[in-house]
Amino acid sequence: MRALSPSSISRPFARYSHGIAVPAGHRLVVTSGQLGIGADAQVPADCEAQAELCFTNIAAILAEDGMTLADVVRLNAYVTGREHMAGYMRVRDRQFPGTPPASTLMIVTGFTRPEFVVEIEAIAAAPS
Repeated sequence: MRALSPSSISRPFARYSHGIAVPAGHRLVVTSGQLGIGADAQVPADCEAQAELCFTNIAAILAEDGMTLADVVRLNAYVTGREHMAGYMRVRDRQFPGTPPASTLMIVTGFTRPEFVVEIEAIAAAPS
């Protein structure tokens, strides 16, 4: 994978890549949006703990196809308020110590249940 950051556009606002080039011969896994709920159906109150569970769930989905979070090339994340952005971004940045994936973060009015404050979906690519 190769990060794409043209010098002709503004640098990313945070730790993400403007684009990621996926070489030919890679397979893709696309996840549904994952909410901050554990296998025990518990939902933590704060965004950071919910985001940790989102990434745990994404990692489990990727593992089903032999991939890890290191194979993620794109993230779409949604939070219910600006106050949740920093917590989400701290968790995201811990998950991707190398080249960060392309990423979009949106503020939305809510999710299926009021206790959810973050949802994350991912696209991962690995050699076939």
